[in-house]
Amino acid sequence: MSYTTLKYDVSEHILTLTLNRPDQLNSFTVIMANELVDAFGRASEDDEVRAIVVTGAGRAFCAGMDLTAPGNVFGLDESQQPSVEDMHSRLNDPAIFDGVRDTGGRVTLAIYDCKKPVIGAINGAAVGIGATMTLAMDIRLVSEKARIGFVFGKIGVVPEACSSWFLPRIVGIQQALEWVYSGDILTAEQVLAGRLVRSVHASDDLLPAAYELARKFSQNKSPVAVAFARQMMYRNAAQPHPIEAHRIDSLAMFYTSLEDGKEGVQSFLEKRDPQYTSRASKMPAIYPWWK
Repeated sequence: MSYTTLKYDVSEHILTLTLNRPDQLNSFTVIMANELVDAFGRASEDDEVRAIVVTGAGRAFCAGMDLTAPGNVFGLDESQQPSVEDMHSRLNDPAIFDGVRDTGGRVTLAIYDCKKPVIGAINGAAVGIGATMTLAMDIRLVSEKARIGFVFGKIGVVPEACSSWFLPRIVGIQQALEWVYSGDILTAEQVLAGRLVRSVHASDDLLPAAYELARKFSQNKSPVAVAFARQMMYRNAAQPHPIEAHRIDSLAMFYTSLEDGKEGVQSFLEKRDPQYTSRASKMPAIYPWWK
């Protein structure tokens, strides 16, 4: 798939995924949503990609939904009257999928399902969906020029992109509610203090710092073990009892120990870099265990 709103560049096993509507401050559209879903699915199965860095072209990361779109700016079909039951029984029905489902949520679910580490390099304004899409990313780094806002109440809508699941887990319920209730535009220092982001960088240092992390996450690491670890952390952390984690830990340990685990142990004993041969596109049969 060729993209009109994104750049997809792979170098040294790192995918740089760039939101690419700089003249519109990379504002979000239904087309961008569909392209992001495709890009994360593609990267998840692309064995040339071992880590992903997401950033924005120009001076913004993403200024939120493009509010100049004709009709319902969120791309929703106002002729429908969807129910909670519809969202369970008809979630992937084309009428619900295209006309009711939140486009930002489809993006964050695609990030959540990805097998590769995802790093957000937030280079400027990240407002609305520009902020919430980053919540499904594993690590967020920001430029000192970044401004982040959960501004939904100011335009009369609710937080989306599954942010009511992600944001309290990252910053805690009190901080999440304060930011959502107020709709304040937050500085880089404020989101660092609120533990939304890992670190603040000078503009020219942001991408190098993100790439340094990406290399650390991908070099001399087993692709299958990394894919397992990413999903185990997210999914097991939401389980009601640690026995659920134990079930999956046991299976993942069993299967990774048969191949890359042997090479990892041998390379440690021989004091050399490991030569892992596994591929995230060929996971053991138990994966995905949640389906």
